[in-house]
Amino acid sequence: MKKEEIKEMTTADLKERLAQIEQEYLQEKANHAVSPLENPAKITADRKTIARIKTELRQRELNNK
Repeated sequence: MKKEEIKEMTTADLKERLAQIEQEYLQEKANHAVSPLENPAKITADRKTIARIKTELRQRELNNK
């Protein structure tokens, strides 16, 4: 997900997407510990996406105060 896509989403959508990506990330991380994944770079991409979404949510929280 790119920054532009994240900024266009509503706060509720972002929270939903964040929960979904965090679940996928934890599952992939556990699977990778047991056996190697075909695309281990997806773990890094998911971690960065989680950070981008959390950053956008925090920015919105600070702007509303």
